[in-house]
Amino acid sequence: MDTTAQRERWLAAIAAAADQAALAELDARLFGAKGEVLELVRSVTTLPKEQRPTFGKAANAVKQDVEQALAARREQFAQQSLQRELSASDFDPTEPGRSRPRGALHPITIVQNELVDLFTSLGFQWQDGPEVESEYFNFDALNIPGDHPARESQDTFWLTEQPGLGKNLLRTHTSPVQVRTLQRVVKQGFQPPLKVIVPGRCFRSETVDKSHEHTFYQMEGLVVDRVHGDQGISTANLIHTMKTCLRVILERDLQVRLRPGFFPFVEPGFELDVNCPFCSGKGCSVCKQSGWIEVLPCGMVHPNVLRQGGLDPEEYTGFAFGMGLQRVVMLRYGIDDIRQFMGGDMRFLQQFPEVSR
Repeated sequence: MDTTAQRERWLAAIAAAADQAALAELDARLFGAKGEVLELVRSVTTLPKEQRPTFGKAANAVKQDVEQALAARREQFAQQSLQRELSASDFDPTEPGRSRPRGALHPITIVQNELVDLFTSLGFQWQDGPEVESEYFNFDALNIPGDHPARESQDTFWLTEQPGLGKNLLRTHTSPVQVRTLQRVVKQGFQPPLKVIVPGRCFRSETVDKSHEHTFYQMEGLVVDRVHGDQGISTANLIHTMKTCLRVILERDLQVRLRPGFFPFVEPGFELDVNCPFCSGKGCSVCKQSGWIEVLPCGMVHPNVLRQGGLDPEEYTGFAFGMGLQRVVMLRYGIDDIRQFMGGDMRFLQQFPEVSR
């Protein structure tokens, strides 16, 4: 069998291929399931044993030559195609390539992640809860009476009725997770202490302005421990935790004040404010001319909330706080309008660190 003649015939056919389509058709004819080149290689098994080594070597050499010729011809067609594109009148080789900018984390996400890292380093665990909440967990279990103003329609987005638990609503705070977590850990055989944080989205029917939004983010914190003798979780523990948090996350020391505040789910309750960094306490539109910005309500967990969670308030004490993440982010980055966070303005978002690849 004359392999040389076949080799020359195949190489000539490759050289004569007019375009890439013709070359692809020829490739299939030569190297398809029943391709001519492959049939030549397979035919070595039909020869006498003494002829097989010499013929097999020659057939493989032909196969390699044909493959190299096909590859070279493909590259030739690719180069020709490239040259046609380069010579086209609408192609400008000096034009910059397409920009592929990387995304950036939202500033709320940045601060939330840092807070989660901070609190987990202090022994807290991350918990979560539903954004569509029941009236029971959002109000009743948190010692909020039926005539409390927070239940009025101007503050709450009410949804549908839920048999046995009252109406559904979009949660107005992350505090319902306090009772949900307590009920779960008590059912599982609670071993104190309990330290949890709950970052999440909340909703209130607010009039939107520079310092209020209908959709906002909170980070709830809860610490509960057993009373040992006459010692338990105290207000001092709460103040120390809050000052540590603000000092780390705001990356500077700000003057703070703790003033009495009424919240049905804590007793005593406090409002923790920081000196307004935009006016240095002189009074501006951000702080409503007060010189102070409310950052978080906090206090000692009300005995009724501990009971709803399944704990005896004679044996356990704890503190809770609800940090407004937008307020913290505004203080951190000097943002004077809370509406920027949901405005969708790319110029605002592009100021923050890019996501690493």
